[in-house]
Amino acid sequence: MVNAVSREFRLQMVGYGLTTAEIHYHFPDHPSLLQLYVWQEYDLAPEFPELQEFLGYWERELVGALHSVRVAHHRLIQPSELRAVDGIIAIH
Repeated sequence: MVNAVSREFRLQMVGYGLTTAEIHYHFPDHPSLLQLYVWQEYDLAPEFPELQEFLGYWERELVGALHSVRVAHHRLIQPSELRAVDGIIAIH
């Protein structure tokens, strides 16, 4: 049987949210120029273990030195907001 629930949905159910990182790095052939790389994955705020792992890989394996990283994060699935109702309105 094929698993009907996606990996992304399972991650959201345990608190992961969609994380987008703008990674500015020095262009390897022209270090005075900056390039932009956009990374997106489901991650846990505020520690961001997936992003930390990716940035560690970048620093170990890739040539372009990191300049700056800007992060946006949003939990797509959140607990419902409940509020008490003072009365009942009957419509027909």
